[in-house]
Amino acid sequence: MKKLVAIAATCALLGSATAALAAGDPAAGKAKSAVCVACHNPDGNSTNPAYPKLAGQSADYLTKQLVEFKSGARVNPIMVGMVAALTPQDMEDLSAYFASQQIARGAADPALAPAGEALFRGGNLTSGVSACMACHGAAGAGNPAAKFPALAGQHDVYIETQLKAFRAMERANDAGQMMRGVAAKLTDQEIKAVSSYIQGLQ
Repeated sequence: MKKLVAIAATCALLGSATAALAAGDPAAGKAKSAVCVACHNPDGNSTNPAYPKLAGQSADYLTKQLVEFKSGARVNPIMVGMVAALTPQDMEDLSAYFASQQIARGAADPALAPAGEALFRGGNLTSGVSACMACHGAAGAGNPAAKFPALAGQHDVYIETQLKAFRAMERANDAGQMMRGVAAKLTDQEIKAVSSYIQGLQ
C-alpha cells in the first residue's frame, strides 16, 4: 500500500512541476497530418492494432513522444523516419490536431476483463505491482500535466507490446523508470488481461 501511495504522490508532483508547452494549431496540424494517416488514419483512430490510436491523447504527451522519437530517446524504426523532417512547431500542431479528435472505444475480452480490471484498479500487492489508475486515472484519462498518457480505448495489442517493451528494457523513455519498474513485475497473462481491459475502458 505504501508503494501505491508513493507512486501516486510522484505522479502528482511530476504533474505540478511540468510546465505546459505552447499550444499548437489543430487546423495547421490537420494540414500537416497527411504523412500520419497511413498508419494512424485521418482522425487518429488507427485500424491496425499494432499502431496506437492518437485521437484524444493529450497534446503534451504526443509532443513528448515525437520529440523523443527524433532525439532517439524512444526508438522505433518507422517513426524515426516520420519525424526526421518535423520542426518543433510541426510537432506541436500535429499533437494539437490529434488531441482534438475523439477516440473510438473498443471492447474488452469478457474472459480477461475481470482480472484486468483488478490489476488496473488495485495492482498486485503480492508481487508489488502498482495500480495503473494511480498514474493514469480511474477512467484511464491519463495525467496531461505529467505527460502520462490516456489509456482508455487504446488497442490491446499496442498496450501489450509496449508493456513487454518496458519489461524487456527496450523502451526507456519513462520518467524515473516508472513503467519499467511496473512492467518488470507483470506476467504475460497479467499484461494480456490489463491490455484487454484498457481497450474496453469507457
